[in-house]
Amino acid sequence: MNYQTIAQSNESTVVAEYFRETERKGSYESEAELEREFIAILEKQGYEYKKIHNQEKLKQNLRESLERLNEFTFSDSEWRDFYTHIIANKQETHKEKTKKFQQVSSFTLDLENGEKKNIKLIDKKNIYRNSLQVIHQYEANGGQNRYDVSILVNGLPLVHVELKKRGVALKNAFTQMQGYAKKSFCVDDGLFDYVQIFVISNGTESKYYSNTIKSSRNGKNTDTFEFTNYWADAKNQKILDLVDFAKTFFARHSILNILTRYCIFTSDENLLVMRPYQIVATERILEKIRIAHQNKSYGTKANGGYIWHTTGSGKTLTSFRAATLTQELKHIAKVLFVVDRKDLDYQTMKEYENFQKGAANATKNTTKLKEHLENPDAKIIVTTIQKLAIFIEKNPKHEIYQKEVVIIFDECHRSLGNVYKQITQAFKKYYFFGFTGTPIFAENCDKSKPQDTTENKFGERLHEYTIIDAISDKNVLPFRVEYTNTTQAKKDIKDKDVRAIDEEKALLDERRIKAITDYIIKNFARLTKNEENYAYAKNLAGESTQNKSGHKGFNSILACSSIKAAKKYYQAFKEQDHSLKIATIFSYSQSEGIDGLEEENNENIDGLDQNSKEFLDNAIKDYNAMFGSNFDTSGFQEYYKDLAKNMKERKIDILIVANMFLTGFDAKTLNTLWVDKNLKYHGLIQAFSRTNRILDSVKTHGNIVCFRNLEQDLNDALKLFGNKNASAIVLLRKYEDYLNGYVDDEGKIYEGYKSLIEKLKGFPLGTSIDLEEEKREFIKLFGSILKLENLLNSFEEFQKSDHITERDFQDYQGMYLNLHDEMKEKREKGEQKEEINEELVFEVELVKQEEVGIDYILNLIYSYKHSELTAPGIREIIDSIINSSTQLRSRKELIEGFVKKYQSNPNFKWQEHVKQQREEEFQNIIKANNLQEKKAYAFMSKAFKSGEISFLGTEFPDILPKMSFFQDGRKEVKAKVEQDLQEFFDKFYEIYKSDFTKQESAKDTAAEV
Repeated sequence: MNYQTIAQSNESTVVAEYFRETERKGSYESEAELEREFIAILEKQGYEYKKIHNQEKLKQNLRESLERLNEFTFSDSEWRDFYTHIIANKQETHKEKTKKFQQVSSFTLDLENGEKKNIKLIDKKNIYRNSLQVIHQYEANGGQNRYDVSILVNGLPLVHVELKKRGVALKNAFTQMQGYAKKSFCVDDGLFDYVQIFVISNGTESKYYSNTIKSSRNGKNTDTFEFTNYWADAKNQKILDLVDFAKTFFARHSILNILTRYCIFTSDENLLVMRPYQIVATERILEKIRIAHQNKSYGTKANGGYIWHTTGSGKTLTSFRAATLTQELKHIAKVLFVVDRKDLDYQTMKEYENFQKGAANATKNTTKLKEHLENPDAKIIVTTIQKLAIFIEKNPKHEIYQKEVVIIFDECHRSLGNVYKQITQAFKKYYFFGFTGTPIFAENCDKSKPQDTTENKFGERLHEYTIIDAISDKNVLPFRVEYTNTTQAKKDIKDKDVRAIDEEKALLDERRIKAITDYIIKNFARLTKNEENYAYAKNLAGESTQNKSGHKGFNSILACSSIKAAKKYYQAFKEQDHSLKIATIFSYSQSEGIDGLEEENNENIDGLDQNSKEFLDNAIKDYNAMFGSNFDTSGFQEYYKDLAKNMKERKIDILIVANMFLTGFDAKTLNTLWVDKNLKYHGLIQAFSRTNRILDSVKTHGNIVCFRNLEQDLNDALKLFGNKNASAIVLLRKYEDYLNGYVDDEGKIYEGYKSLIEKLKGFPLGTSIDLEEEKREFIKLFGSILKLENLLNSFEEFQKSDHITERDFQDYQGMYLNLHDEMKEKREKGEQKEEINEELVFEVELVKQEEVGIDYILNLIYSYKHSELTAPGIREIIDSIINSSTQLRSRKELIEGFVKKYQSNPNFKWQEHVKQQREEEFQNIIKANNLQEKKAYAFMSKAFKSGEISFLGTEFPDILPKMSFFQDGRKEVKAKVEQDLQEFFDKFYEIYKSDFTKQESAKDTAAEV
């Protein structure tokens, strides 16, 4: 192939509009046939097919490819040095290799003749100098793993593709890929640790995602199928079929642009791969700047435009990449990113710093803004509208006004006031761009200022990605809207002024406020899935227990009509009997906009009346008592930041607000908005969208509970920001549809919960499921029930006990988990044919959110007299509960051991039992694997302190028995110890987190009294 330099084209990374060129095949297509077809398409697009199936050939091809790219021939010793220390450094993890690939442009090699040579892994400036090759059926880990298809860029595997035959669940390809990424990519010389992007496809549906794997134990749930992405054209039409995906995503210029321009390795070591609509927006901004500069048409509205990307779709990342790519243009002096509030200034800087440390420059005050504008090295500046306006007033003849400056406005649907005129008159060579999730149109603008539409201010719409697109792509969640009519004010008062006078007393009536707080307290657990677990509350002895389930649940915001209302609600909650953590925050704002949202003021409480200041101070004292902090209203900004942090970490159950936190605040743990406030158009969509960030498979939608009749306002907003049919996509269906089943507009039949439960009875309890076909049928059926029940639990009308008893459901769940463990064990032993159960997806995450924990089973044990624990009926109850819980079944032996000791000594304590068992089992692991005892304790102590066990770095190898690096069986020993320690950690961490130190004796000592 010819790899000579080709002039870089201006082809867009994302195709403008894609039309399928071929008809679908009608015949059956195996996975092997799908693979061959995929490779053939890549070859037609300029990829070179290489027969590489092992590491030696991969290594040799890598050397040849890098020599060709760098126009340099390595000597054997030079190659050995470069390969060993730079490419295949044994001390580096996949994150360190990702950082190296993304952030280091070239590496210095000391040559044999004493000279130095810069070696590139990839040419980011001229992407067409890079070679693209495709390999398949590569064998890793001594042949234990065989990979489907890998894309080599200059010899390095940078994209990995996992294929399944048509009809197989796509999630299974994801699960298999995660297994490779965690266990086998790092083996041998770890070259597959360089993979940046994963692609999964079953032929019919294709998705992509980054190589980042986060630990869910630390509260980060991105290691989940929900964070995979669709590819699309510029009109947001998804490109699903593998053939079409190969022709677009894998077009040479597209995949190379994605790898070199649209991957961001963040400061907390996560790789973000941009979505197609983000790439389109970025490139259209760059194209606008290019044309305007070329024609010298800067300084006019026509050279700019706005991006309409719905709330929650990642506008900050898009603006960041647009800013960083723009700053590389030599003719651009500055890129100003302008926000309208100090908290957003802080939040944006924090996000920019996370995307790339030192990429942007913060402006604490106008003096700092002036310094940055005069510093040629400060190319990207984050500031507020207010600071920019003050700078213009104080510096009417500054030299920056004569330079080409790109000004990007965040949330440009908000009012710019007179600042717009100030900026456009001061800066002579500006490029104006705005980002918004909810543009201002003629329909939703302030009728006294009809000129204040987004288009009038910023120019044409450069790209749109609406709430309809985002929900269809599963990038944000739909809403379930619930109207409660028990507390609504009169419906016959239409006139706004009359309503303001006549309804205020009714709306703020203490009886109404109390009725609503009662409702919220009663329904909080149902909606946030933060329920004290009553799943098995009534046992045979008639005992009740109240213990948390495995899932931590979500939190909520109560949006009030005024500060006066917020104060009344906060006081009402204080007077109620509940265990919820409740906080409030408010500040002075001058007026309510047409959308029902006041202008937020998060800097101070100036303007508040004395009573409100005192009330807020007392509320902050309550907050301090809750969290051990020391805030007051004089440090309002710091209180705001800490409150926002605790909301994001789900440490607050309900946040009561009037004019804050309803725009610009993102918390994935927030899933419910209680609304006692009139909202319209962009204000309504902005407020509702606080609840619809994706998190995991448990969070399926955002809950909106309205204490006012906003139905028409919601319909108007959806028509404006979606289309006339938006409700069918944006809102969940009614309760009866999920219960009884329904047929959608396209004629697809969806079975209801009642029908599924009836089918469950076809698998009688007490009988085994022996046939493979019946096992598959049961797994599919119970998975469907779990998903539907997770959704139905949000409806007040749903009563699970009306359809199946808790005990029966618990036993069925135990059967489900038994089959899960059975198939997992067969896969690990290689006893299960690969294709047999590929269409099966186990919904274990949904099981976990409903199940009971250790506390529940202990309380149940304690509730019986120790002599009763041998009774068959009692033991059946305990065994059934243990078997139905993923958390308990892995600790079954531990619990049974405790029951035996408790029977002989009713004063014996669980914690003492766990402590003894933990020590005994760890000693067994040390002896069985001949580990270095002192270092092993230090290693595990660190794991228990951090909440995560890591086998990366040098600490883990240090605990292994002393073996030669090349000794046979070394890998097997290492793998076994990893597995033993991981299982040990998973078993004991959640139930006994005290210091991990060696105990003097692991034997039973005198029982605690």
